[in-house]
Amino acid sequence: MSNILFQNLFISVGIDVGADFSFMSIALPNRTFVGKPFKILHSDLISLSMAVSKIKEAEEMYSLESHIFLESTGIYHFPLFCYLRDKGFLVSIINPIITKNSTNINIRKVHNDKFDSKKAALIGLNPDLKVSLIPSDLVLDLRNLSREYYDLMDNRSAYVNKLQGELRMVFPQFLKIFSKITVNTALTLLEKYTSPNKFLSASKDEIVASIRSTARFGIAYAEKKYNAIIKAASDAKVFGYSVNSNFKRILLHNTWGRFICLPSGKQMKRPHALFTT
Repeated sequence: MSNILFQNLFISVGIDVGADFSFMSIALPNRTFVGKPFKILHSDLISLSMAVSKIKEAEEMYSLESHIFLESTGIYHFPLFCYLRDKGFLVSIINPIITKNSTNINIRKVHNDKFDSKKAALIGLNPDLKVSLIPSDLVLDLRNLSREYYDLMDNRSAYVNKLQGELRMVFPQFLKIFSKITVNTALTLLEKYTSPNKFLSASKDEIVASIRSTARFGIAYAEKKYNAIIKAASDAKVFGYSVNSNFKRILLHNTWGRFICLPSGKQMKRPHALFTT
């Protein structure tokens, strides 16, 4: 969403925002600049305070109020936006598409932070400039957590795919035993017994108990799955090739996949609770 600025004469302050520092340029209504671009160090309070002082000095010198324009740069512009807003300035965010498409700016076609800050300052003088609305803290929270949640889910999918890839090489028969490799029982078993040999050397009672504790379908189901696992492990001795690193990677991908989001498990409930409270 955006709104249109209707302003009288004002000083336009353009800021090209980076991850650790920004460049600031101050333009007058006649499109001339006050001094040179100033480098603002985000981690230096003195540098930030000097930026505020330079803007106020320009306001006093020319008896005009200022309007600050920052180009939207992911998350990096937001702390500087809040800092300047809290200092009492009128601050707006410009969509980077606007600055990129502004071809009538009388500045050399040089792409660096100093010239980009000048370009932002001149764009700010446009009375028809559309600026972005800043979301409320609640909307910002929802957006941040939603993005993180879906990013975690994407990461989990990546680890599941890696796990399946390792199993296809060393233990392909295991993939057919359960409806999905991501069910709690399958992941728990792979965490305890990462190779066909470990399944074959483990006791029946131990494996059956592990299946019953996670699947909760009764002894008949557990023994049926146990028999399928032992057959699959025996078949893997005939078809399947592995080195030690394959089994270490199975454990690694399994662990990370479960830690990020295990369906119906404790790991899933923790991030889900965070995103819904």
